[in-house]
Amino acid sequence: MKRTDMAKGRTLSAIVTICFTLLFLVFAAAPAEAGPYSAIVVDADTGRVLHAQDADAPRYPASLTKMMTLYMAFDALKEGRLKMEQRLTVSQHAAAQPYGIALRAGQTITVRDAILASITKSANNAATVLGEAIGGSEKQFAAMMTRRAHQLGMHNTVFQNASGLPNTKQKSTARDMATLGIALIKNHKPYYTYFSTAQFEWQDQPIRNHNHMLTRYEGADGIKTGFIAASGFNLVASAKRDGRRIVAVVYGGTSVVARDNRMIQLLDIGFDKIENGSDSNAPLMVEGPKPNHGLGLISSAEAATPAPTSAKARQIKKATKAAAPAANPPAGEWAVQLGAFKQAAAAEKLLDRLRNKAPEAEPLVDAVDAGKVTLYRARLTGLTQTAARQTCEQLKREKMTCSVVSPDA
Repeated sequence: MKRTDMAKGRTLSAIVTICFTLLFLVFAAAPAEAGPYSAIVVDADTGRVLHAQDADAPRYPASLTKMMTLYMAFDALKEGRLKMEQRLTVSQHAAAQPYGIALRAGQTITVRDAILASITKSANNAATVLGEAIGGSEKQFAAMMTRRAHQLGMHNTVFQNASGLPNTKQKSTARDMATLGIALIKNHKPYYTYFSTAQFEWQDQPIRNHNHMLTRYEGADGIKTGFIAASGFNLVASAKRDGRRIVAVVYGGTSVVARDNRMIQLLDIGFDKIENGSDSNAPLMVEGPKPNHGLGLISSAEAATPAPTSAKARQIKKATKAAAPAANPPAGEWAVQLGAFKQAAAAEKLLDRLRNKAPEAEPLVDAVDAGKVTLYRARLTGLTQTAARQTCEQLKREKMTCSVVSPDA
């Protein structure tokens, strides 16, 4: 009886796999109801924008979200909190995610295989396993993803899950995804090579990479595809020629073929501008992703560092003000600044301590270049004017330092 059940299970699994494969082939060949189009092409070496269209418009990232999940995993590997051959247990929640590799609750998978499955097949269950291993739960991990994204300069991005499955609150922009792509290349160079994996084997089955740029475009070496019905077909791609690297982003393709063809056009535009020297006057995308100065998940050593006293916080805050203009909250949103510190851990620790003071707020650690040092500002963002003022007044009554930051500060 058990053998019969197992056979039935394998048959059902095979049917599900065939259905998903047929669905993907239909999407790849036929036009879909695409989401809004936007794109950007960036010289990854200089940060100059070589082409842009609606690059700051909010879009659903779909599986481009996994780039952030992988960035977090690479952070954890770099800091020793994960090991490549470490085996992670698949939860019921992770196993229930639609579309992925064959995983069942209670099974284990190595960190390496979870990374490769997330990259090549864009496996939602594998990405969720990574997120839960790092954050404890997918919800907590999504909040950590958002904070890390803001630290990298992705100020118009909010993540709600590890995979990119549909969620109306999960938004990003072409510019932010280009920022993330460049950060992956610069901050995690040893791990970035995984994005060029043509295929890997899972349970004796070859799984090929969805990113066709690897075989269609000379010099392409990553990064990630994405699709949900609300977004259309998305792609972040990177290519390097003659020592120059370009990162390009496309949102809203009507099909895999249309998206890929547009990406080839964008990469060509970028390399043509570089070769012709017409990129010298191109605007800078952003200040650029800062090197990783311990901004990510707090290590044990950093977590033990005591937060500065109120007097010290006020002193550093003045230095921050003099060094660089404050990063404005999104239009229409107010923020409460709690201070600026020499260590990201101190800012994170303060935000954790004040988590219940304004539960509706989005905690943010913002890196600021203050000359010879980098300072880290602790802020509660996404508030109304009334909520920001009430929160700051409450904190002051508790003998804490804070200031209200308006959208047009």
